[in-house]
Amino acid sequence: MADAQDVHGIVFKNGTATFLARVVGADGTNITQADISTATYSIYRLNDQNADTRTDVTGHADVSLTVSAIITDTLQTDAIWTVDSTGYNFAHTPIISSNEAFAIAGRSYLVEYSLTPASGQLILVRFRTGAI
Repeated sequence: MADAQDVHGIVFKNGTATFLARVVGADGTNITQADISTATYSIYRLNDQNADTRTDVTGHADVSLTVSAIITDTLQTDAIWTVDSTGYNFAHTPIISSNEAFAIAGRSYLVEYSLTPASGQLILVRFRTGAI
């Protein structure tokens, strides 16, 4: 299994982004929809002076997601989103029509997905992004 690490990126102030990942389970195989029973996401504004401090972004705290909308059963390698030849099985774009997600330029944000498997340990998928 690959080492766990945050994925880093940039997003425009008041914009959104599509977050993609290849997620594997504890056994080292790619997860499928049947492997995950529930999914949520949260977006936090980070404090660059104190790594232990994070603030919920209004409207983006512990939001429930439909598993079939974010997890695919096969790796995707479409021409628009693929960053490598292997592909991804996780994709999500936070909706910002009611609540902005990345409202302050020059600040860092953490987008954290909690995937609860049908059995086994919680899977965290995390993205760190800076707003410009």
